[in-house]
Amino acid sequence: MISWVRSRIDTFLGQGDAAVTVPPMDGALSPNTRLDRAALVARMDSPDDIAQGDATYVSSGNTVYRLAPDGTPEPFHHFAETITCLAARGDRLAVGQADTIILLHEGCETIVSVPCPTALAFNGDTLIATQGSSRNAPHQWKHDLMQRGSTGAVWQIAPNAAPKPLATGLAWPNGIAITPIGIVISESWHHRLIRLGTAQPVLSDLPGYPARLAPARDGWWLALFAPRGQLVEFVLRERRYCTRMMAEIDPDNWLAPAIAPPKSFLEPMMGGALRSHGFAKPWAPSNSYGLLVCLDAHFRPIRSFHSRADGTRHGITAALDLGSHVLVASHGGNALLKLDPTAGDRP
Repeated sequence: MISWVRSRIDTFLGQGDAAVTVPPMDGALSPNTRLDRAALVARMDSPDDIAQGDATYVSSGNTVYRLAPDGTPEPFHHFAETITCLAARGDRLAVGQADTIILLHEGCETIVSVPCPTALAFNGDTLIATQGSSRNAPHQWKHDLMQRGSTGAVWQIAPNAAPKPLATGLAWPNGIAITPIGIVISESWHHRLIRLGTAQPVLSDLPGYPARLAPARDGWWLALFAPRGQLVEFVLRERRYCTRMMAEIDPDNWLAPAIAPPKSFLEPMMGGALRSHGFAKPWAPSNSYGLLVCLDAHFRPIRSFHSRADGTRHGITAALDLGSHVLVASHGGNALLKLDPTAGDRP
């Protein structure tokens, strides 16, 4: 009853969940061009996830690549469907697809049914999986956002056992961190990180939609695959408009976040993003962006790496800390990047 009353008050006053404001990128999240200056490891078609076991693996389309000692991606395994997430531990590899998770171990395949897997992580011999939605497929993430979906879940997959739900009713869970104090999940449509079993988020009101989490030297790496914007926040609250837009317009042309910079004149464009004398201003509003955030052990942002509106390395979906450098998947930039986290602080 209290939550219902609070929801009605927020709607009337335009605050809380009904607000269309977006937090600014400042402090530890101040914009820079560090992702655009990062070294290119390889050009790849929409690299999506990165995992490390007895080797380093990168997913792209329906192929898992294994990195050679010199960093060159080499095809490791082809699958029939697009790969949605990866996890590795030793010689074990877990691969998510549209509605299944395939476990590879010693030449054997085990198939587990989990719809819409978006992230995977090994916790000892147990596999933790996030299910983005029970209504939409992984490639339909825009549909789920526009529907304001909250049908996601977290599953525990133990050896020789059926998947066990750890949490339900989540708004597109999209990343996993196994910590000493529990499992932390990124919840994309609520732009926050939450710890399973607790009511309070560990990090909230992010300026973008969070994706995968990965261990860092003294904390965590958090990838954000698209920015939030006031226009999109407004559209999400106009349900009649959303319904018509989804019914009448191609999803590529929706007023919605994007993984990659615009490629067609049919795509929506905010006035501030119009080119001036042939140039896009770096501070222009954009439906796509590149953002990787370094968090401390308590999930507080301490540093960030950006590809701004005029950059090309957008849609950051995963990162992997290898000690001397960090591998970064730029899904929208079709690039696998090598980032030096200790590089100078020049913006």
